[in-house]
Amino acid sequence: MNILGINAYHGDASAALIQDGKLVAAVEEERFLRVKHWAGFPAESIRYCLREGGIELRDLDHVTLSFNPRANIGQKLKFSLFNRPEIGSILDRLKRQSKSSTLKENLAETFGVSPDEFKAEVHNVEHHSSHFASTFFLSPYEEAAILSIDGMGDFVSTMSGFGAGNKYKVDSRIHYPHSLGFLYNAMTLYLGFPNYGDEYKVMGLAAYGEPEYAEKIRKIVYPKGDGFELNLDYFTHQKQGIAMSWDKGAPIVESFHSPELEKLLGPARASKDEITRHHENIASSLQLVTEEIIFHLCRKLYDKHPVENLCLSGGCAMNSVANGKLYAETPFTNIYVPAGAADNGTCFGSAFDLWHQTLDKPRGFQLITSCWGPEYPESDCKEAVENEDVHYTRLDTEPLLERVVDLMCEGKVVGWYQGRMEFGARALGNRSLIADPRREDMRDIINLKIKFREKFRPFAPSILRERVGEYFELDTDVPFMEKVLKIRPEMHSKIPAVTHVDGTGRLQSVTSEQNPLYYKLIKTFEKRTGVPLVLNTSLNENEPIVCTPKEALSCFLRTHMDAIAIGPYLVERNPSSN
Repeated sequence: MNILGINAYHGDASAALIQDGKLVAAVEEERFLRVKHWAGFPAESIRYCLREGGIELRDLDHVTLSFNPRANIGQKLKFSLFNRPEIGSILDRLKRQSKSSTLKENLAETFGVSPDEFKAEVHNVEHHSSHFASTFFLSPYEEAAILSIDGMGDFVSTMSGFGAGNKYKVDSRIHYPHSLGFLYNAMTLYLGFPNYGDEYKVMGLAAYGEPEYAEKIRKIVYPKGDGFELNLDYFTHQKQGIAMSWDKGAPIVESFHSPELEKLLGPARASKDEITRHHENIASSLQLVTEEIIFHLCRKLYDKHPVENLCLSGGCAMNSVANGKLYAETPFTNIYVPAGAADNGTCFGSAFDLWHQTLDKPRGFQLITSCWGPEYPESDCKEAVENEDVHYTRLDTEPLLERVVDLMCEGKVVGWYQGRMEFGARALGNRSLIADPRREDMRDIINLKIKFREKFRPFAPSILRERVGEYFELDTDVPFMEKVLKIRPEMHSKIPAVTHVDGTGRLQSVTSEQNPLYYKLIKTFEKRTGVPLVLNTSLNENEPIVCTPKEALSCFLRTHMDAIAIGPYLVERNPSSN
């Protein structure tokens, strides 16, 4: 059975294909169109998934869309009756609903078939149900508490429940306009980070500040019962909606805090203004209070379902700092966050929701790797390097690994382009920039030479899974770089390039099963240096992570990285160093 899952008409548009209950392909549209967080209809992603699955559109049995305009209709009517939102907000919602209703026509037109030939049944799956399925059904747990925390989807920001076997049940929902994701988004815009998805910058900035304004932030959001509420005096979205446009593909969100917020915390920062201690402290305070709310939700969920396992999803599950603290702050001992925990992952979430929750099929697939995107043959890698005036050498696997480690030990920054592209926001060893984590200056070198980004943003350590406990205070699986953990104090000076200012690291644990070649690379570096980890950041430069060999080489040529391995072809900027 072939099920195509789609996230469409929203940021991070994506598609996935599952065949007989197993994921075979998943990718975001931004990787093909080269526009970050691209919103709209993911035509190229769908083409890739069908090609990877060896099928055509007419071979599909089902299509799922992670958006259901009929979900929570009673709450929508009740809110509109008592709050009378502005007509523009209502029209925006109706516009998206009308697009989803023509999904079958969009698919038929895109692929040049008549609607009569397209026999697949189309299913609208509630947004947070898609999040639930994306984490619980793909986790290693037979039973687990489940929590999805987002901005907003189908009039719900937060959903909690419990999963067992191939079914989950929902305990509670927090409805519009109360949203932890909206809080963090509004504060991100207030702090002068205007781009869609910039919340991670605030999370990184928070480590530099002190929670001086925590009590003030607690006036804006606070626990209530098993959930939380926003103080709507500080926002405008409940009346005006949130102005979002994506005519050119990249979502643009306008600020939606009220004047009361600036009375409470001071004037909003313009994006070009200097980041001061004041802004660092606001970020720190926001992060602290956000964590308090997440911990509250988790503890209340545990009270209902006292099991060891917790499955998290939704945009707020991308808050890796909070995720790493859940072990100490809640009774849960096992925590699973999937690759693509944000809305991108609802493409495969909606498909697995149909497979298990609706069709009642047994579970038989676990998501242990994020590498579900395109892989290009060696001939494409060779063509990319031959078409540019670069010095390249073709090397077998072992000599390639040794030479790349040579370069890293010389203080060089190396692009690492191998195998299938990762799904989600993190490069996890197939579309990565790698470097020596022992060099104190390496973070500044990469930021200045290649990434051209804010200095306060940290880089990640990719570490051999069996060595995690030696370098981090908690020994656990972190396959998707989804948790920030404390680095052991005695290791700070040993790996300064990946140790954040607060002594933490957003690690990726790597096993041979998950990524054999990347594991071998880290193992080679360990044999040479004694350090079982490398600095890893995404292979891009103010753009989506590279997809094709040509894009990888283009990134190399327009930045100042020292070398790049594109498949077996090693390109060096200064070949005389061989």
